[in-house]
Amino acid sequence: MHFQKQDLTHKHYSWSSSEHVFKGQPSRRSFDKNNGDQVLFLINFYASLSDRFTLREGKIIEQKIHSSVPEEAKSELSVFNWLRWHVFISE
Repeated sequence: MHFQKQDLTHKHYSWSSSEHVFKGQPSRRSFDKNNGDQVLFLINFYASLSDRFTLREGKIIEQKIHSSVPEEAKSELSVFNWLRWHVFISE
């Protein structure tokens, strides 16, 4: 499943005018939880690692990014690693 813009619960995001800005794997690139493209990138990166990714999981990830990721997690990689531990492993 590919999580899309219309699947997001929150509507406050900023969006880039060019598509496919974020590709590959999470990196040390600065992460902005208000950037919709970047939030979708992390959600879909996780989805690519899972055989049974669901819309519900995508919404859980979005909510964790929105409300729980610590401010110390400043890069895509650190946010993904935090999510991996606090969403994927603990649930």
